[in-house]
Amino acid sequence: MTTYVYETIPETPGKKPVNFEIKQSLQDAALTRHPETGVPIRRVVLGGFGVLKSGVKAKPVAPAGDCGCSPGECCN
Repeated sequence: MTTYVYETIPETPGKKPVNFEIKQSLQDAALTRHPETGVPIRRVVLGGFGVLKSGVKAKPVAPAGDCGCSPGECCN
């Protein structure tokens, strides 16, 4: 089971949404109403997880044709 974050869809302009979590299977469709109150809700898409390393510089990639490789070859 995966835990998803949902938020209420405010019916009044300026009202803040309420966030909450619900456990669901990956195969389950996103909910559109709160299972207990029936209030309209939407699933919140959260950022992914990544590892950033300090002090590591990206390797520059040469434009196509500028690296000395033949067409179709990998230059890196």
